[in-house]
Amino acid sequence: MTPATLRPTTLTADLPLLTPDERHRYGRHLSLPGVGVDGQRRLKAARVLIVGAGGLGSPTALYLAAAGVGTLGLVDGDTVDITNLQRQILHGTRDVGRSKLDSARDRLHDLNPHVRVEAHTEWLTSANALDIVRAYDIVIDGTDNFATRYLVNDACVLLGKPNVHGSVFRFDGQASVFATADGPCYRCLFPVPPPPGMVQNCAEGGVLGVLPGMIGTIQAIETIKLILGLGETLAGRLMMIDALTMQTRTVHIDRDPACPACGTHTITQLIDYDEFCGTPALSAMTAHPVVEITPEELAARLSRRDDFELIDVREPNETAVDGIAGARLIPLGTIPTAIPTLDRTRAIVVYCRSGKRSADAVRQLQAAGFDRVTSLAGGMLRWSERTQT
Repeated sequence: MTPATLRPTTLTADLPLLTPDERHRYGRHLSLPGVGVDGQRRLKAARVLIVGAGGLGSPTALYLAAAGVGTLGLVDGDTVDITNLQRQILHGTRDVGRSKLDSARDRLHDLNPHVRVEAHTEWLTSANALDIVRAYDIVIDGTDNFATRYLVNDACVLLGKPNVHGSVFRFDGQASVFATADGPCYRCLFPVPPPPGMVQNCAEGGVLGVLPGMIGTIQAIETIKLILGLGETLAGRLMMIDALTMQTRTVHIDRDPACPACGTHTITQLIDYDEFCGTPALSAMTAHPVVEITPEELAARLSRRDDFELIDVREPNETAVDGIAGARLIPLGTIPTAIPTLDRTRAIVVYCRSGKRSADAVRQLQAAGFDRVTSLAGGMLRWSERTQT
């Protein structure tokens, strides 16, 4: 496939000049065939949006800043948690509790003060995506959920922006480039999302800490190739990596003529992606927060032998690692079928690995009429830290 170029008609004379410090800093690029001074000026002129300042966004942002991409936009509404530091190398221990974008801006400016960092300290939604994406040349998808991946894809297709995709789970990763002028989009590969609860996210299923570094670096390479019009991108191909065997596999992806985004173009505006993927909407989650119980409070209730039902919503293989004595195993995906077996008059405490699946289970039970349901804050991660030290 012919590589997509970012600005094929941009005249060299219209590109920003390099300062003496930049010429010195990027010396290894200036002597590199295919880059040189003109290529470095194209990098300086580029505007790249990174959605997510986490495991994938960290290496991508660091390498693009080091390479001299002139403007990096970052979208993330989260704060730094100690559990992020195993893989999110933009942040450090002193940043725990800070906005991820404040932390990222400081780190990127320290790495390269010539790079402009534009922080969008919010979640990407159907209401703001087009306005944010429109201001950039390329979008890098560093998200960890299907709803936002479809949102990023559709925004990129509607606006004609390349979408540099990456995803990781446990020991497996994949990367591609979607929504180029003649290539497929994310919907061509995944026409519909998996059923809710069928696929765990990284917090629930885990991820090898260095794996996002591998995939994020590939995303950075693909972005630079797009900017420079250099080499052959992953547009039309999906690269898959198995870190346990260090084997890679690349499969061809055709544009689907029936794709509602890039094929028939029946998608003309952004939709409700939480509803499309069957996930709770962010507004609903914040409007009706789940009641939580701390590990200390749960330990006290267990020691007093209070009357309540304790439910573990993890998968069976996870319970072999750890668990709480007396808990009933009801994996999240089986909650609807288990509801008739639960006592609506009895208090229920739900837990999982990190607290995300248990919060989802609480919402399902509340919707079914259970009003004495709480979620273990932080899940087994915090339970192990605070009750077994």
